[in-house]
Amino acid sequence: MNSELRRVIVVGASTAGLTAAETLRREGYQGRLTLLGAESRLPYDRPPLSKQILAGTWQPTAAALRGPDDYARLDLDLRPGSRAVALDPARRTVRLDDGTSLDYDGLIITAGVTPHRLPTGHDLDGVHVLRTLDDALRLREHLLRRPTLAVVGGGFTGTEVAATARSLGVETTLICQGPAPLAERLGQDLGRLVAELHTDHGVRLHTGARVDSLVGSQRRLAGLRLTDGTVLEADAAVVAIGSTPATDWLRGTGLDITDGVLCDAYCQAAPGIYAAGDVARWHHPRFGTTLRLEHRTNAAEQAIAAARNLLGAREPYAPLPYFWSDQYDARIQAYGICTPDAEIEVVHGDPAQRSFVARYRTDGHVTGVLGWNSPRALRSHLAELTQPSAQAG
Repeated sequence: MNSELRRVIVVGASTAGLTAAETLRREGYQGRLTLLGAESRLPYDRPPLSKQILAGTWQPTAAALRGPDDYARLDLDLRPGSRAVALDPARRTVRLDDGTSLDYDGLIITAGVTPHRLPTGHDLDGVHVLRTLDDALRLREHLLRRPTLAVVGGGFTGTEVAATARSLGVETTLICQGPAPLAERLGQDLGRLVAELHTDHGVRLHTGARVDSLVGSQRRLAGLRLTDGTVLEADAAVVAIGSTPATDWLRGTGLDITDGVLCDAYCQAAPGIYAAGDVARWHHPRFGTTLRLEHRTNAAEQAIAAARNLLGAREPYAPLPYFWSDQYDARIQAYGICTPDAEIEVVHGDPAQRSFVARYRTDGHVTGVLGWNSPRALRSHLAELTQPSAQAG
């Protein structure tokens, strides 16, 4: 273990941050351990926000990652509502939004991402993003008033919100820039299936569409104007058009923060500085490229690797990426890297029956496998991703 570590700071109190703190203690680190969280809430799980929390099938407390006794056992200097605003790697200090500075010997950055917003009209009453638990609770309160909802963005957050809204009986329109929802993530064939899934449940789709502006009346949302001039009436909107790694506070530090904190295969960004989770972009030894993954599973696994390597383990982080999405009665799961430009082949089941497994192949190498309501069959194809032929570069 690195004997020079007397104080470790973890910036970001969500899944990755808390997992990093727990790993440090589990691996024997006994020094001072500070966990900074920009939100005033204690760490909670984010995947339920667009599903169980928004639907009301879970109370907010159900999303909590740990209870009070767990934090006490960690002997943790936990600081919710403390935002890191600057880093000085030379002096090894982190400055907080209250003006105080904290010294560190080791730093793990798990600051997450910030949702994109539309350039105009975002301050209108009725316009929402979904990143925090408070965001989800505000949106749920609005949906219970049965508004006419427009969801801007055909990615995972947008499609999950649309599915949950329809389950609540809310009139919903989904607007996506690509040819179909999730087409820009999973390919057009899969995107068409996602489109059919939503239209079967009453969602109105506008594909190949881009929002020009939000239209207001007396400071309330009244509609959305598309770039082709079409105006869609809506008194509620969720903007789910992607996110940006939360790295503004790292400008001028010398760290490469192009699309996240750039790390090596050990999750190290600079001497004594590591990163994990949504904010981290690292060199993946298996796939021979840099990746940044906004997946819950990766947040936890990478946090473990970063904490262990800070303590001196020197183990490359080379996971098999995994993500899932629940929409209506469909569970979509994928392992590896599934890109829209890959050659996609159905290897089990039938897409028409909405139960199948698809293989993603790039340059002759299998890089990903995806299952739609086929968890057992999906697992049977994982060996294809572990063979040398699956490696790139």
